[in-house]
Amino acid sequence: MIRFFAAQITAMALVLAGAADASAAGMIDFTGTSSTGYLGGGGSPIPRTTVMYNGNYAPGTIVVNTAERRLYLVLGNGQALRYGIGVGRDGFRWGGVHRITAKKEWPDWTPPSQMLARRPDLPRHMKGGIENPLGARAMYLGSTLYRIHGSNEPETIGQAVSSGCFRMTNDDVSDLYSRVAVGTPVVVLNN
Repeated sequence: MIRFFAAQITAMALVLAGAADASAAGMIDFTGTSSTGYLGGGGSPIPRTTVMYNGNYAPGTIVVNTAERRLYLVLGNGQALRYGIGVGRDGFRWGGVHRITAKKEWPDWTPPSQMLARRPDLPRHMKGGIENPLGARAMYLGSTLYRIHGSNEPETIGQAVSSGCFRMTNDDVSDLYSRVAVGTPVVVLNN
């Protein structure tokens, strides 16, 4: 834990000191996953990458493929940015089309009543922060209870573990958050 914080302080010092490339110091990779878990939770076991993408979606559309456990941000020109995600476990997967209706940094978490009925041990409310299950960023989907959000459990990426939300590492969700706006269409394919 001390080594983690020391790496973070060193990386922040390099950035604040005007270092042209903190990634050259082995601290932060701003174009991919973070080797140090800059936003908590470590890097993704499924690195984000630009891939060829054949779909009839406009650039800027988010496409979630629950079977692949991948999220695509359509870039255009037959390409997309692909992220690894955690998806809903059996009985909690869903599909449909929504839009991002809100974006929040380090969001508070209030478990919905349905979740509390299944898990009465959960806190009734949790302030945003590194220990919060919603992680560093959250993008809310329509009027649903679902979100695309961060996680401090990178080992769950690529797994079916959630109650219907889509989990990403904090580094990946922060990257996606910076690329999309409220109103962005989100297509969830539940194959």
